[in-house]
Order: sequence, then C-alpha cells, then structure tokens
Amino acid sequence: MTVTALLGEIADVGRDGRRGGYSRHGFAPVEGELRTWFVEQAQRRGLDVRTDRNGNLWAWWGTPGPNAVITGSHLDSVPGGGAFDGPLGVAASLSAVDLLRSGGFQPGRPLAIGVFSEEEGGRFGVPCLGSRLMTGSLDPDAARRLTDSDGITLAEAASSAGVDPARFGRDDEALADIGCFVELHVEQGRAMDLLDDRPSVAVASSILAHGRWRFTVTGVGNHAGTTEVPDRRDPMLPAAAAVLAARRALGGRAGARATVGRLTPTPGGTNVIASSVDFWLDARAPEEAPVREVVEEITAAARAAAAEEGCELSVRQESFGDTVLFDPALRDRLAAELGGVPVLPTGAGHDAGILASRVPTAMLFVRNPTGISHAPAEHAEPADCEAGAAALARTLESLCRDEP
Repeated sequence: MTVTALLGEIADVGRDGRRGGYSRHGFAPVEGELRTWFVEQAQRRGLDVRTDRNGNLWAWWGTPGPNAVITGSHLDSVPGGGAFDGPLGVAASLSAVDLLRSGGFQPGRPLAIGVFSEEEGGRFGVPCLGSRLMTGSLDPDAARRLTDSDGITLAEAASSAGVDPARFGRDDEALADIGCFVELHVEQGRAMDLLDDRPSVAVASSILAHGRWRFTVTGVGNHAGTTEVPDRRDPMLPAAAAVLAARRALGGRAGARATVGRLTPTPGGTNVIASSVDFWLDARAPEEAPVREVVEEITAAARAAAAEEGCELSVRQESFGDTVLFDPALRDRLAAELGGVPVLPTGAGHDAGILASRVPTAMLFVRNPTGISHAPAEHAEPADCEAGAAALARTLESLCRDEP
C-alpha cells in the first residue's frame, strides 16, 4: 500500500477547525483513533503488536528478540500541526513492509515498527515522553505529575487511554531488543529543497542541542481602565521584554534559535491587567554552551523588566537535550547504500535523538518543498513520499541481512 493511500486513511482524524491543520495530542481520544488505525494496519500485515510500559507501540515482523532492526516514528502533533510530521514515518514504515513482502523478502533478524507516545510534547510540555521514559532520561514520578492546559495529569490521561502510569519508567528489556533504529521523517526546513538536484531523500547527521523553559511573571491583577500607570504591576511587560530579548540574543551566535511560541495570561480578560503571565521559551544551538548563554541573556532581560515593573519572575527548565550526533557508521552506510544522498543536520528533535544515547540510530529525511513544519502548510510531494518508503525498505532489507 502506498504512503499516500495510508496517509489518506487518517486525513480527517484530528483536523483542527480553529487553527487549521491537525491537533493530535498524546493520550487523547484523537491520538487513540490513530493508534487503533496503526494496530489494525499492522495486524493486516500479520505483525504482532505490543504496548510497552510507557505506552509505546511495537509491531513485530517475526519473533521479538535482541538485536532487532527497528523503524517507525510518532502519530501525535503540535497544536495545529501539519499532516506529515510523525505520521509520514509511520506510514512509510508500513509501506516499506509491503514493498519488502512483495519482493519475497524474509528478515534474517527481528524487525519491528515502533510508534512512540507524546513525541511533540504538545499536551504535557515535555517532548519525546515515550522515548525519554524508556531510556530513563525522564523521572517517572515527575512525568506522572505533568499537567495539560485543563489540569489533567499525565497519569490521569494515560489511565484513560488504557496505559498504567504506575509502570512508567526505564525499560531495559525493550532497549535490549533494539540493535539499531532508523526513523524516517519529513524534513522540517528547506535544506534539501535548496540543493541543486532537490533530492527526495537525505540522511541526518546531527540534531541541535535544545531545551524548553517555563517563565512565570507574577504581578497584580487590576482594572484596565481605572488603574493609573504608576499603580500598575503588569506582568505582561516583562513577558514582552523577554520576547524581544529572544530575538536580540541570537545576534552573533551562529545557528542559534530562540522562540516564545506560547504565552498564557491569567485571568486572560481583554479589559484586565493580568495577575500573572506564563510563557515558554524554546532555545536551540549547535552546542549546549550557546543555548545556555541565550537563555541566561533572555532571563536577565526578563528579570530586569520584572524588577522595574514591581513583578516577580521564576524560571523552570522543563526539558533539555544536548547535541546529538547520529551513529557515524550507520549514517555513512545509509548514505552510501542510497546512492550517495546528502547528509544534513537538523534543528528539530526526534525520538531517534533520544534513543541515540542508548542504541545506534539514524534518520532519513523526505524533502519538504515549503520548508514549513509545525503548521498546516507543511508538505511533501507524493512522489517523494514513495521514494522515502522505497529508501527505507532498501535500508531495512540491508540491515536485516546482517548477522544478529
């Protein structure tokens, strides 16, 4: 079955009428529909589907065991995200199995498709929850206490989705089965499209160091019309200062990014001076040091503005991942076997980046002509999607011929 046809089957699941695009959040009913779809697709192919202790799905071709070749991605999205970020990798994995089967291939070592839970962090704020819990890089007690915008804890959401949160935690048994992991993903930029030959497929070299920080500015709520300027302690001003500082902090730091993409005033009335403002900073750079420098500069600007306005500021790191260098031998092997395709870095985080600390990992990218991601205009041409599935099938076939 083609990638395009598979994606077409879920094209109406999780559409966001307000934002456009899709809102498919982890452990929510919409993501549950997608997980059900994946299980049905895997079972049609005779794959044995299992759910691990952290809510990740595994569809096995053959008997599960050590040194397996794993592929896959995720099905959740950011609020108002595109159709390809995550689901493309899952659909391409299913299509790759079809291509291998049609050629009469039988894997010489275990092969599985993994679907990781809450990769985007769009609901609970921490990205790659399933893979972080699996590798032990996220404390399970801290994870269970995470809350969404409605005050629902991750523990409550997981229970509602049929996953026992008491079992969250490092999964050495599952990790021991992974011999290598290859994730296919739409490119989340225009690097491939800007190359002269505009290739359909590329291989990832690295992921920028990146993290998320939550800033809370506390002031005094009051009436927008009756409160004189000298009497105001408005937390929105320090928040605005931080947003502007995020752009200024990038000057002279090559490859650095800083973004405030979410800001929540309380109580949020149009004619009300907020009593507090929460906003989230996403900061990235090729190495950890400039990320920390950017965050420190933005924090200093917010703290100075808060003091001037008579407000208080607190800052909490919600997640951080250092620079990821994908396994060099696996990276070079994939690039060579696919005919010398380009090898490119990425600024986007992925489950493959989390697993890289424990097992050999690699990534394949499919060209994105718009260069847009995490937004409705994200795109990949059908021909490039099918080329990606074919490249993934070729990769899996080669890896599965290796001696375990």
